[in-house]
Amino acid sequence: MEHINSIENSTIKKIKKLKLKKYRELEKMFLAEGHKFLDFKYSPEIIVIREDILNDEFIIKKVEKFQCRKLVVDNKIFTQLSSQENSQGIIIVYPYCESNIDNIQSDIIVLDKIQDPGNLGTIIRVADAAGFKDILLSYGSVDCYNEKVVRSSMGSIFNMNIIYLADTDIINFLKEKQYNLLVTALEKDSIEYTNIELKDKNAIVFGSEGNGVSKDFLKVANETVIIPIYGSAESLNVAIASGIMIYKVRELRNKK
Repeated sequence: MEHINSIENSTIKKIKKLKLKKYRELEKMFLAEGHKFLDFKYSPEIIVIREDILNDEFIIKKVEKFQCRKLVVDNKIFTQLSSQENSQGIIIVYPYCESNIDNIQSDIIVLDKIQDPGNLGTIIRVADAAGFKDILLSYGSVDCYNEKVVRSSMGSIFNMNIIYLADTDIINFLKEKQYNLLVTALEKDSIEYTNIELKDKNAIVFGSEGNGVSKDFLKVANETVIIPIYGSAESLNVAIASGIMIYKVRELRNKK
């Protein structure tokens, strides 16, 4: 393990910059915080350890199983890198996950300009739990490597094929591959989610928290779908709505 005592250390500066999207994209690396991430097999580039954690044999045993750089820093330096008030004393630097549009085979989730990192992380986690593997996001959506997204995904980000494309490129891909587009929207002719019918390949489209699905996706929808509100709530959070829809699709798939 390397002990680093200066915030001016070049590696520490590089790690700190990864809090910004432009540097994540430049370096193709991202941050995850918390020792829970040490339970995943995805190989890190660097593990940063707050010096007091060296006394925790349980966590250090997890750290030692990885063949990567391990940096020990004091609390002052660690605080500069941490994004959490009550940190567990572990920050991990990961390389970007591999993603490839050519790997898409079956039902997929499409997210149109999703803005909230907590929502995106939760959708990734729910999709993974329901057995989905592919997510397409339109440009303008929050970065999936944002620390809040990574944390909210609870490690599911490592299991997903996540791709960003322009709206038109997503639509062209879905039409070329003959996907059945199920678009969630409050349209006059929308059907209830319990009445959807699946085809061989289906794309479930969710819109942004404030504006919903864009007109471009509505124009090519095979069906628009609603989740009815039975109480007094104005609407459902997009992460909750996606969970309901995703599991309905899974339920229908399991019946076949």
